[in-house]
Amino acid sequence: KGGQLNLSLTPDFAICEDCQKDIIDPENRRYNYPFTTCVNCGPRWAITEIFPFEREHTSIDDFPMCNPCKEEYTNPSDRRFHSQTNTCETCGIDLILVDSSGDTVEVAKDDLFKKIASILSEGNIIAIKNTTGYLLCCNAENEEIVQQLRVKKNRPNKPFAVLYPSLNHLKEELPIDEVHVRSLTSTERPINIISLKDYKGNIVLNQVAPGLNQLGVMLPYTGILQLLANELSFPIVATSGNIHGSPIISENDEVIEKLKDVADYFLQHNLRITHPQDDSVIKFSNKFREEVLFRRSRGYAPNYFNASLSSDKKILALGAHLKSAIALYPNEFLYISQYLGNLDNYDVYERFTRVTSNFIDLFEQEPTVVLVDSHPTYQSTLFGTELAQKLNTELHKIQHHKAHYASVLGEHKLFDSQERVLGVVWDGTGFGDDKQIWGGEFFEYKSNSIERVSHFEYFNWIAGDKMAKEPRLSLLSLSNDEMQSVLEEKFSSEELVIYQSLKRNNKLKTSSVGRLFDAVASLLNICDNNTYEGESAILMENSILDYSLKDCNKYCSILKDGSIPSQELIHNLYLDYKKGTSKEQVITNFLFTLASIAFQVATKQNVKHIAFSGGVLQNTTLVDIIKELGGNQYKLFFNRNLAPNDENIAFGQIMYYLNCMD
Repeated sequence: KGGQLNLSLTPDFAICEDCQKDIIDPENRRYNYPFTTCVNCGPRWAITEIFPFEREHTSIDDFPMCNPCKEEYTNPSDRRFHSQTNTCETCGIDLILVDSSGDTVEVAKDDLFKKIASILSEGNIIAIKNTTGYLLCCNAENEEIVQQLRVKKNRPNKPFAVLYPSLNHLKEELPIDEVHVRSLTSTERPINIISLKDYKGNIVLNQVAPGLNQLGVMLPYTGILQLLANELSFPIVATSGNIHGSPIISENDEVIEKLKDVADYFLQHNLRITHPQDDSVIKFSNKFREEVLFRRSRGYAPNYFNASLSSDKKILALGAHLKSAIALYPNEFLYISQYLGNLDNYDVYERFTRVTSNFIDLFEQEPTVVLVDSHPTYQSTLFGTELAQKLNTELHKIQHHKAHYASVLGEHKLFDSQERVLGVVWDGTGFGDDKQIWGGEFFEYKSNSIERVSHFEYFNWIAGDKMAKEPRLSLLSLSNDEMQSVLEEKFSSEELVIYQSLKRNNKLKTSSVGRLFDAVASLLNICDNNTYEGESAILMENSILDYSLKDCNKYCSILKDGSIPSQELIHNLYLDYKKGTSKEQVITNFLFTLASIAFQVATKQNVKHIAFSGGVLQNTTLVDIIKELGGNQYKLFFNRNLAPNDENIAFGQIMYYLNCMD
């Protein structure tokens, strides 16, 4: 339009029912062909090189169509009419099975998936190259092999996802409702995190999902996985093909180099993957069935939004540091990348820079504005600063939590609302305008400006990034003298001297609600040291089987100046636990307190519309309590098409710029 490309960037679609029938029909010419697709399904973004999405612009163009495929492609009555991914056994993609040395394992084509099922049944780990990257797979009912995978992948406690062979098999072992069925069989086909209540299967849960009463499950979403599933009698672990913290691997040589000590076998193919993606993850809240995205990737990305705004500037937003994603506004649409990972890892950072360059190249125009987080040492900020200098373009730094808030306003088109909207943004960390660490924030948007109207009282940020990894440090920061005996159980005497000295002399403060969760988890002896991001909060929510608001008590209220007493909250929670209140009820009371505080601030600000964002809002029990407590009195807004975590920052940065700066 106007000489600019403004097409949607199509995500990858799960294999459709018709193609599933084709690959199991012995009379069909695509019988047992794992890359069977049509206009309704198959890889899209994963194989895109440039746009628009035409065969010659994808990596599948490496496989010229045979005459029968060409006939389908040119026949308007065929469902493969103009199917850009059309291939078959004759002209298409080849699979090969190799061992950890890279040597070919000889097996007849028709027996390949029987062989892989046998490999899994015998207690081996296999890396399977899917159409979006490698998956590490093993028998989810074999305790020894799952434990081995944990050790080899350097992933001691973070739960694995499980691939079930079929929906019926899943239903036999785990009761699910229609909400889950629709999601698990959708074109996106994400991992669904489901309660293990009434679970009847043989998965070794102590190894697959240690300490949890929930499990991430998914169904086959490609021909490769479907043909394997047809040979399986048991569910398999299916986790991203990488070492913990690194990006998902998609190259054949790289996977053997990096995972030869992890996997016993590798199923490989010769289709180039241009945009590797992890599986998307969602969870539905128990009471209100609110859908919360945990990871927006395969099937969902790259999103595009009609921003309903007009700007002649080409805007690139580089998001945050953790759970990174980028966004580009090159025309009247806004495009958002898949989840890219944490930029502490150099390989993730390299992929982040490549995806950024690729987005710019796709639209064949350089950005005139670059947006970054206001944190001065985020890798995304440093990269964006260098890029803006290189391109000689505008650079703007946008406060982290204001971007979170703007992401919800943008999703729900609330920037144009006649109603004032309170923003509630709770997460683990973000650089504040006052150079403190924010994370328990309340905002209001009016007159093209976002103002901070309240926050949780500051407490000491101890030992830098270590605080986010050790919940016991958050407890120490928020404790008073009455809680000394609790601390003595968690620290050696030498540690206490060091950390209490840091606390007394510390200049850096935080309002982080994420660290409040950590303090509670440590106080209740749930988690003192996180082995993966958000572990303490996940284990806390895991402790709540059910709740009743009539049984809940608040641990604090907002103060006259509108701030929230963080230390008083933790002290009152400590006293409640000390008198014998159960962990489950204490955690429920804590969540009830947070929800109540949000509505108290709304009352003080005299607003009836509230927008919630930030990683804390991945707690679906908190979402339910918020909706139950205030859903009848207030209009509530949550991130819907984006995760509430830092994946939405890039989108929020553009929304903030367009509405508050441009």
